[in-house]
Amino acid sequence: MDFDFSQTSGADRYKLMTASVTPRPIAWITSQSAAGQRNAAPFSFFNMMSADPPLLAIGLMRRGDGTHKDTAANILETGEFVVNLVGYGDAEAMNTTSIDAPPGIDEIEFANLQTTPSLAIAPPRIASAPVAMECRLSEKIEAGRTTIAVGEVLRFHIADRFISTERLHVDTLAMELVGRMHGAGWYSRSAELFQMARPAWPREA
Repeated sequence: MDFDFSQTSGADRYKLMTASVTPRPIAWITSQSAAGQRNAAPFSFFNMMSADPPLLAIGLMRRGDGTHKDTAANILETGEFVVNLVGYGDAEAMNTTSIDAPPGIDEIEFANLQTTPSLAIAPPRIASAPVAMECRLSEKIEAGRTTIAVGEVLRFHIADRFISTERLHVDTLAMELVGRMHGAGWYSRSAELFQMARPAWPREA
């Protein structure tokens, strides 16, 4: 079946794309306003874009009336945010922070999350997150009802139990990272993997 997206409603485009582009990593973003009002919320329109420079991209959808939600408003106001990754043990807390709370609610307190101070920016990190990346806004792209925030990673934190400092080997499976799947309320965690070596082009003798 073929869909001409120029003739497809936004709701149907969302349904088709989010059910097909899976699993999506989750950026559990902590941010705060210039006045110090904290916020935490998960976003699955997210991935790393570059290692040199170290860049992440997050799609931040607007409210129905076109205004920015707290996370986007905070990032645009201060240029600072933390991307925390979600381990399976934090899945319920992450889901709690996805609640459509009124503006100004501190979801960190609402979900009873423990935080730890960041080193380069003001917003705190989620203490239980296996990985947390302190970011500064590098570029913003306004695309219809979405603000695409490109963030430069300033500090990268990973729990000691998941990394070997000698070789920087990360035990990715042990982190039990949660990804977003299709439909309402479906998530995944890595269970079955397979490995393939990247082919090499034959060299001339």
